[in-house]
Amino acid sequence: MSRDKNFIALLLTLGLHAGVLLLASGYPLHHVSPAKVPQTAEKIVFLELIPPPRQPLPEPPSAPPTRPITVPPPNPALAAPAPAPAPSPDRPLASMAAPPPPTAEEWAFAANYTNKNSKGYRYSWGQQVRSMMGTAVEGPDQGVVRFRIEIAPDGSLTQLQTLWTTSAKAEQLARQAIQNMPPLPPTPTGKPLIFDKTISFSPFANDGPPIYRDDCLPEPPVFRNPFAWDGKSPQVVTAPTPTAPLEPQALADCLRQLPKDSVEAETARDQRLMDQWGSSKTGR
Repeated sequence: MSRDKNFIALLLTLGLHAGVLLLASGYPLHHVSPAKVPQTAEKIVFLELIPPPRQPLPEPPSAPPTRPITVPPPNPALAAPAPAPAPSPDRPLASMAAPPPPTAEEWAFAANYTNKNSKGYRYSWGQQVRSMMGTAVEGPDQGVVRFRIEIAPDGSLTQLQTLWTTSAKAEQLARQAIQNMPPLPPTPTGKPLIFDKTISFSPFANDGPPIYRDDCLPEPPVFRNPFAWDGKSPQVVTAPTPTAPLEPQALADCLRQLPKDSVEAETARDQRLMDQWGSSKTGR
């Protein structure tokens, strides 16, 4: 171990002495740079984008040959309803006999009932006309006719106007019955009675007795469009005007005239509701 240390110390001593001799002898000491690698010149390359040559546009495809438009046959379910076929000889034609004319008691009640524009008188008048028209038979002669009638205070007819009709035969029979009507009692109010009346000449409809129990209630307000405007006057939204109830004395007089509704009147009312609104409204 000591021998190695001595050897290293000897080498260091020799190295120091050699460096001193070199410096004393003036031997030039300088750093020699490595040789430079020759640099290559940079090349600049310019690229020019040349658009490809235009290709001719493809020709539009030729239109397919036109085919005639075929209209499908009409759907029988959507077509206009065909006229009712004539009844077979095996089935008899439907018919309804003329109702009986009003009795003397019914005319006596009608001549004194003033409520609702003489409601009882108007019904008895129409019942009298229908009873004189005869039996209604199913076919082209059935239909309805609506008149505007004016009756003088003494019960005589002063005006008869046809508003519309669906059967010339029904109108003819109704006018013939009106001309041959027996003398009628005076009007209940002693004033001319003006009203519209529909006469049904059909085996499937019957003008049953009216209901009188609600005749003393106020009339419901008549609907009018609150936004109707003539384009000139100021716009005003009008509200429906409720009908005022009857005075106590007038209400008492009205209630005194009310008859007891009959079973026939209730049945006729239910039938009218069934025809107008369907079974869901009457609970049947």
